[in-house]
Amino acid sequence: MTSPFDDFYAVIPAGGIGSRLWPLSRADAPKFLHDLTGSGNSLLRDTWDRLEPLTGPDRIAVVTGRAHRAAVEAQLPGIPDKNVFLESEPRDSAAAIGLAAAILHRRDPDVIIGSFAADHVIRGTRTFEFAVEQAVAVARAGYICTIGIQPSEPSVGFGYIQKGGELIVDRAPEAATVERFVEKPDLETAKEYYADRSFLWNAGMFISKASVLLDEIAANEPALHAGLMELAEAWDDRERRGPVVDRVWPGIKKIAIDYAVAEPAADKGRLAVIPGHFDWDDVGDFASLTKLIAGGRKNDLAVLGPRARVLSDAATGILVSQTSRVISLVGVQDIVVVDTPDALLVTTTEHAQRVKGVVESLKLTGRGDVL
Repeated sequence: MTSPFDDFYAVIPAGGIGSRLWPLSRADAPKFLHDLTGSGNSLLRDTWDRLEPLTGPDRIAVVTGRAHRAAVEAQLPGIPDKNVFLESEPRDSAAAIGLAAAILHRRDPDVIIGSFAADHVIRGTRTFEFAVEQAVAVARAGYICTIGIQPSEPSVGFGYIQKGGELIVDRAPEAATVERFVEKPDLETAKEYYADRSFLWNAGMFISKASVLLDEIAANEPALHAGLMELAEAWDDRERRGPVVDRVWPGIKKIAIDYAVAEPAADKGRLAVIPGHFDWDDVGDFASLTKLIAGGRKNDLAVLGPRARVLSDAATGILVSQTSRVISLVGVQDIVVVDTPDALLVTTTEHAQRVKGVVESLKLTGRGDVL
């Protein structure tokens, strides 16, 4: 059994609307609030349950938007009020994770934090815990550590991390330096990376001493660091927090933590990686959701929704239903049908990435009522 680490705090950034999963995922009900696996729990709740053995219930913080506070607290009734960090508007991952780091560092200067997205699916609890245990050991040694996923296919949908040389750290037998980050490649390059095996998928998990993470932000984005420290100084003072957030947060720079922290740290030799040997999926679109639910069975129709009423004849793909409407699919392959009370999506798994364009079109045409 895993015991909680006394010096470790988990941070769950819970933001974004998951536009490639529209119309299932909406601004007021983003994908992390949905059960996309049939487990009976939302992705957020599954993330909490996965982390609690490593931290205990009092050492998990969630960074989310003000509009989602009630839903988050309803799904996580055990979370202390002081550990819900509310953003007035999204400012990307460096701001979200950096804010949590600054607040927790002010409360405990020696704290190690680990950031884990609220909307990813992970299967293989013990191997996940072992990867985090190693990453915490590496963080104690002064490095920023990421967990990279051993690729199961030559995917063009993820960024990659190239492992460098072995890193000698006690209790972290798989630790390695990071040679470089690589943006999403084309298919031929992805095949080369898959064959190489020194390349891992970038899953966006970062574990570090809060002080080390903040020092890296200060070196690369000094204005961002200054804003985060000002916010943290006022955060636990209820009277001061509101005015300071309203004044400072709109000026916080929008930048991903990959660019503000990870890539510069890799260039300085301060970034390490632990390979994750567990099943991982960011559920980025309906194609990945189809694989997740169907379990790799290509000749099946994956169905999601407790009230789904489906008639299927020689059909494959995915059907997501939030209505009680009878839906009949006959002789269609790799189809995606998402039926909600006010919007219907029909596409194919091949074109699943293009759903984000539909969302952009709806914004431009003033149809925000269905977003």
